[in-house]
Amino acid sequence: MQDNSLRRFGVAMEGDLLRRFDSFVQQKGYVNRSEAIRDLVRDALLRHVWDEDEQIAAGSILLFYNHHRRNLMEELTNIQHEMHDQIMATTHFHLDNDHCLEMIIVKGKPNEIQRLSNQLTSLKGVDYGRLTLAPLNSI
Repeated sequence: MQDNSLRRFGVAMEGDLLRRFDSFVQQKGYVNRSEAIRDLVRDALLRHVWDEDEQIAAGSILLFYNHHRRNLMEELTNIQHEMHDQIMATTHFHLDNDHCLEMIIVKGKPNEIQRLSNQLTSLKGVDYGRLTLAPLNSI
């Protein structure tokens, strides 16, 4: 049985760290520190569970790259074909004459998706890559 009632607890931290955290809370638009701490704790728990569990997650890998980079398109395609079990869909956007944005929708074990993301974002010619995951089952 889940207990979703709120519980209070104290947190002590150095003044400088608290000032930086308060700035973070304000920049992100949280109503208060508690909301921010809850999100940070949820994120930390998800990462911990994913490191040790076989739970399934879904998300996206976002890639920005220069498509003129030699062999990049072929390397991207080869990696995606090798990891086709984790890829549900790919969308390709032409941003300008040189640059592309690719969004790859993924589903699978987080460690396998992380490995796919690392392979893609580390290719020469990929200017930026970002993996975003969410669990299919809540904690």
